[in-house]
Amino acid sequence: MIEADPYFLGYRQAEQDRLGRQAQELAADSNWLFDHVGVSAGWRVVEIGCGPQGCLGLLAGRVGATGRVVGVERSVEQVERARSFVADGHLANVEVLHGDGRRTGLPEQSFDFATARLVLVNVPQPEDLLQEMVRLVRPGGIVALHEAESSTQRCDPPHHAQTRLLELLNASAELDQIDRTIGSKVPRLMRNAGLTDIRVHPCVHAYPKGHGRRMLLLDFVENARTRMLRQQLIGDAELNELTALLKCHLEDPETLVLSSVFVQAWGLTPDQP
Repeated sequence: MIEADPYFLGYRQAEQDRLGRQAQELAADSNWLFDHVGVSAGWRVVEIGCGPQGCLGLLAGRVGATGRVVGVERSVEQVERARSFVADGHLANVEVLHGDGRRTGLPEQSFDFATARLVLVNVPQPEDLLQEMVRLVRPGGIVALHEAESSTQRCDPPHHAQTRLLELLNASAELDQIDRTIGSKVPRLMRNAGLTDIRVHPCVHAYPKGHGRRMLLLDFVENARTRMLRQQLIGDAELNELTALLKCHLEDPETLVLSSVFVQAWGLTPDQP
């Protein structure tokens, strides 16, 4: 039985639509990672927290007809969306399973590669999820993560509304034992999980006016609005004022908008003694 879903960003329809766009917006970064990992034909791959699309299509094309991709997702609605994506794309080498990424029930050491993208930053006990990924990969296989230091979004000129909203999101997540600064901690977590030969690639992006991720902080605030109000971190009127101020600032084409710092890291599972 799967426990109550702690995913920080929730499952509003707008969030589902955003995740669909995100798959395209982050495809270049993910392809860079998979190039350097060396994902290739015949590999057995598992993506934890694949959401409605994730990297399933990218991975399916790399492993080919002789490979296999398994997506694991705990939200029933997202599983249905992912399965529709797989069916519509005729991805015969992809299977999407409904399950908890910490306890997938999949056989031990049955994959060559395990990956997750922007999952640890949104859930409590990320170490448990990483340990499950290590368990699933054969000795000498690879585990790769793409995570964010989500407290590092910046704009110039700076604006107090962005600073305050980031503080609120971080405080709200912390109350539920979710660490939005986890990106920089990923290499350490991987070492603690027993992975070796860890490689790290940080990156930051600028989001010009019209880019789908320019208003990302406001999207996250709307996702967490009910949670923050319930936690009494802020009142509705003040939250509305802050979001309106930041929206106006971000709509100015002269405002520089920078992403969070993203950290991609990958390492080898230890060989058996």
